[in-house]
Amino acid sequence: MTFKEQIVQGIPAQLPAPRAYDPTISHAPKRKDILSAEEKKLAVMNALRYFPAAWHAELAPEFMQELKDYGRIYMYRFRPDYEMYARPIGEYPAQSQHAAAMMLMIQNNLDPAVAQHPHELITYGGNGAVFQNWAQYLLTMKYLSEMTDEQTLHMYSGHPMGLFPSFKSSPRVIISNGMMIPNYSKPDDWEKYNALGVTQYGQMTAGSWMYIGPQGIIHGTTITVMNAFRKKLALNESPKGKIFLTAGLGGMSGAQPKAGNIVGCISVCAEVNIQAIKKRHSQGWVDEIIDNLDDLVTRVSLAKEKKETVSIAYWGNIVDVWEHFDKVGLHVEIGSDQTSLHNPYSGGYYPVSLSFEEAQKMISENPEQFKVEVQASLRRHAAAVNRHAAKGTYFFDYGNAFLLECSKANADVMTEDGSKFRYPSYVQDIMGPMYFDYGFGPFRWVCSSGDPKDLEYSDQISLDVLREMHEKAPAETKMQLADNIHWMEEAGNNNMVVGSQARILYANCEARIEIAFRFNAAIRNKEISAPIVLGRDHHDVSGTDSPFRETSNIYDGSSFTADMAVQNVIGDASRGATWVSLHNGGGVGWGEVTNGGFGMVLDGTEEADEKLRMMLLYDVNNGIARRSWARNKEAMFAIAEEMKQTPGLKVTIPNLVDAEILNSL
Repeated sequence: MTFKEQIVQGIPAQLPAPRAYDPTISHAPKRKDILSAEEKKLAVMNALRYFPAAWHAELAPEFMQELKDYGRIYMYRFRPDYEMYARPIGEYPAQSQHAAAMMLMIQNNLDPAVAQHPHELITYGGNGAVFQNWAQYLLTMKYLSEMTDEQTLHMYSGHPMGLFPSFKSSPRVIISNGMMIPNYSKPDDWEKYNALGVTQYGQMTAGSWMYIGPQGIIHGTTITVMNAFRKKLALNESPKGKIFLTAGLGGMSGAQPKAGNIVGCISVCAEVNIQAIKKRHSQGWVDEIIDNLDDLVTRVSLAKEKKETVSIAYWGNIVDVWEHFDKVGLHVEIGSDQTSLHNPYSGGYYPVSLSFEEAQKMISENPEQFKVEVQASLRRHAAAVNRHAAKGTYFFDYGNAFLLECSKANADVMTEDGSKFRYPSYVQDIMGPMYFDYGFGPFRWVCSSGDPKDLEYSDQISLDVLREMHEKAPAETKMQLADNIHWMEEAGNNNMVVGSQARILYANCEARIEIAFRFNAAIRNKEISAPIVLGRDHHDVSGTDSPFRETSNIYDGSSFTADMAVQNVIGDASRGATWVSLHNGGGVGWGEVTNGGFGMVLDGTEEADEKLRMMLLYDVNNGIARRSWARNKEAMFAIAEEMKQTPGLKVTIPNLVDAEILNSL
């Protein structure tokens, strides 16, 4: 069958033969054996409902074996045999061009060059899933091929509940992932209900079909590392010859060495999985691989002496690196960690006491002991970081739950009075006050033609807009615009495209709207050959309520509320988004965050012009308004400026209280 025929078919008419397990692909670790015997039967029964009864006798023992071997039922037999990648939009069978754009985005999320564990349908973060199993993928693609512009597909944690009649102006897809009753949102609840096949962890952009590979985080990483050095170094002092030490080379963390190269420092990134290292090295995201600590010290010392810009992947445990650099007296200017500590006991963090293979085995066979090993490792990890910090290292939490999990392990990461973490979140120190409060966030787009020329043209459009804005910008936002201009000037030279022809840019509301308008006009005028998909990381101004990351610079007590993210998704859906998604978990872990995102297809129509203005205005200013109400001075400035230029926008502004009045109480 042709590719199009397979898509339209959905679940195959004939039972396909079993597929061999491919050991050359990076696979998800075996999950915890958490279900009772009766619950395992329920999980199999849940899986079998996708298939005709005539197949059940053959599939039931196979699915039970998958559950025993991997802790999940992935339905490997039904993985399609066509190549998985983002095809040009015209190659998808579809009644709706917007549906075809979403099919492209789904396949990009599952492209082996992009996805962390593609055969388990996991895009990044160890458990960030697009779907729970291959039946869901097949059925969703079939529904999208049939969808008209007067239907909406509703997705329940990877399961396509079905197509429902709706207005042409309605979203074409509404996605929710992991939306649990609050008391059932502990880590083991994810293990249990995911194993049962009734929910999934969508991370942020995996389960919302908006992941664009490591580039999706590289711009934010570049901004963060650049400004971390600004905090550490003297005015006009260069990062050349200075060390950025961190860990993780997975789907999101893989951006770190490339960002270090753009900033111009020496980046050392430890990773225990050699497959992840080889993947990033082959893609040109990391320059060199070293597997010996003494060799690492020699190489880094030489790079410091010569003031080189170089990125080094160390094959080994990050704890060993922190401890060895301390032992030999190698000074680290800035440090962080981006292992998947939101998922510490299922492969997100590997303890220094075990080899990678030993850890993989213990995760499934002795999870209680594995937790003991992880927490002991975190105590060593934090202690080594503390010794470096005492010598002047600027360490920041990269929003991966590092400090949170260290605190749970009783590591020494709290201030003396025990009221807060001794190290700041990067949002508290950098992204919050300097970017999110002003409305700057990770705006992104995908050229659905798959043509690099379209991406190049769109890059130039965005660069023109930024330069025009920089000329008239107030002092408060000139630096942010200048950094983004530099980013766009170098974007095409840094070989950042993996998978779809996509780009990311930290832009404020005015820039997002103007860039989108010009994109839509270029599509209408055939200067860009096919629609563009707009989106963003959920890690944005208003997309995410996360007290240990995105909203960690909210100090009015509301950082543990989730109204903003929920309002954001509902507001975007009612203002023209092509699809919206709302997730439990993402970034810092299941039960620790609520986040939402959108996708919008620009097709050159006047209708798209109307939608993009209305939706993008709300998408950004919903978050600025909330941050302003929390008394963040940068956000108060930004929302006041927006109200001056936007008729109909009226936001409640806080009255500030004199500190002397409070002190007198």
